[in-house]
Amino acid sequence: MRSLLLVSCCALLSLALGCHSRPRLVPVSSPPPPLRLDFRPPVDRVLTELLQTSRTVERGGARTRDDAELTTQSRFAPSEGGWLLTQTVEHARRVHDGQEVTSAVDELLTRFALQQRLSADGSFIRLEGADAARQAVRQALPAGPEMALLERFFAPEALEARARREWEVKYGGLFQRNLVEGQRTWAVDAFTTGDSEGHFLLERTVQGSRATEYGDAVVFTLRCLDKVPKDASRELLEAWSEAGSPALTSGVTCQGEQVVARSRFVPVHRRLTVSAPVRGETWTWTTETHAQQLQEEAQ
Repeated sequence: MRSLLLVSCCALLSLALGCHSRPRLVPVSSPPPPLRLDFRPPVDRVLTELLQTSRTVERGGARTRDDAELTTQSRFAPSEGGWLLTQTVEHARRVHDGQEVTSAVDELLTRFALQQRLSADGSFIRLEGADAARQAVRQALPAGPEMALLERFFAPEALEARARREWEVKYGGLFQRNLVEGQRTWAVDAFTTGDSEGHFLLERTVQGSRATEYGDAVVFTLRCLDKVPKDASRELLEAWSEAGSPALTSGVTCQGEQVVARSRFVPVHRRLTVSAPVRGETWTWTTETHAQQLQEEAQ
């Protein structure tokens, strides 16, 4: 019996010593690998997108709403060491307070193409043939207040400024770099309320990656800043300065999400809702785009 007791005690002692002498394996957390978002446009392909926008204005308890829907096609072609992006509108429709509105403007949008010249790394350079839109206005509409208004709206310098800002807001600072979860980038965006314009900082935060029908994609969340933070980063201050350091509209809020495919550039999905108080009214804009298909260019 004594021998058995001694063996048991030795076994327990061995286990006890083993527990204390064997190092504990504690998993070490490591940051996720960076997400590289290079600019590789889909050559010899046609990208079809559905663009839906809505605008609501609330004043004194009354509310009006306008909706628009566009189907667009985009084509990328190598050019001058960079890229030429040609975009056309295939279909357009508008709705006011639930009733479809027929307008010459919708048909006008299908009459011209916009061509954006981009650098090899995806930076906006300029708008090519910007006067084509104004010429289409003059051909489609009779002389009068509506034509004069649209001529100003589609003036080459105004059109290029909007195209540049839209590209920078969506993609500025995202290409040809490693992105990590939690990383933020900024761009200055603007909105119009009839006779005035407001500005805000759009902040994009990397959330990670997501599988889509167009391959693995980088996901960003979007929000607005209505003032420059006191502890603003150098990158934020540069983005604001490069946009002309505009005064920001107090009270602007927004939320949204943007998804961009990585293997080749496809803007899979983007949704942004912006709300702003303007002279006692509340204006709200929602813009949403979906990639519908990417198909080979017909020969």
